[in-house]
Amino acid sequence: MTAAALQAFFDEATNTVSYLVWDEATRAAAIIDPVLDWDNRSGEADTRSAEAILRAAEEKRLRLEWVLETHAHADHLTAAPYIKQSTGAPIGIGARITEVQTIFRPVFDARDLRPGGADFDRLFADGERFALGGLEVEVLHVPGHTPADVAYKIGDAVFVGDTLFMPDSGTARADFPGGDAHALYRSIQRLLALPPETRIFICHDYKAPGREHYAWETTVAEQRERNIHVGSGRSEEEFVALRTKRDATLSTPTLLLPSIQVNIRAGRFPGGETGPTFLRIPVIGKGIIPQGDEETKQT
Repeated sequence: MTAAALQAFFDEATNTVSYLVWDEATRAAAIIDPVLDWDNRSGEADTRSAEAILRAAEEKRLRLEWVLETHAHADHLTAAPYIKQSTGAPIGIGARITEVQTIFRPVFDARDLRPGGADFDRLFADGERFALGGLEVEVLHVPGHTPADVAYKIGDAVFVGDTLFMPDSGTARADFPGGDAHALYRSIQRLLALPPETRIFICHDYKAPGREHYAWETTVAEQRERNIHVGSGRSEEEFVALRTKRDATLSTPTLLLPSIQVNIRAGRFPGGETGPTFLRIPVIGKGIIPQGDEETKQT
């Protein structure tokens, strides 16, 4: 397998890893899962993390051809539009993002979603291949965390998004709307069927107990042997029981509400083109706030 050159960028505020990947021969490059810096208390956005990646690309004299999203993230906002505006690189994501949009459109009253996933420039089908200079990119549909997750296999490396974590941390959660622990297990088995020397690059790390440093690179062989959730031949039934029990203890990601409604729009904030934009906060729980005209008249 041809080796892909890459540089990782870790955002400690969201525990997210973004990647700059390129072909050494042609200097063609892609950015995977870029982070928009977001202050949830003030509603202020900043592009310093994206600018760091762009500076690195410029220093290496790379030609950015793609911004690739593994899925619509629930824990950070994407900087894909800023990178597209700065470089012209189109934004790609898995074709089943439309299912995620269908799930969340009524939650956020997202009437401005463009039909057919048209907020994105390219929707990749499972198994689709395209060139990144002299490298081949293969898109692998790996649902479970969300219905739309994809991994990108580029040369000898695969960027797995939120399917797998480091072996001592296990796997991603499967309890978000549209998530499925059975589907996640099967997706992981697809990844673990790749050649054992394949490098795996993950999207998040939180430092497993006993580990004092952040990490984001492993291999298929290491995951097969040591992953605490799926390694050593754990069965699908065992994994689903473990994952379901674990997910029941997890809290909602801090940035879920802003992240989802921005990321299903390919990073576009809702609202008008010229006026201010506003994020929606759904209120959950019947009877908390009066709904509709009749209730309002009685107050």
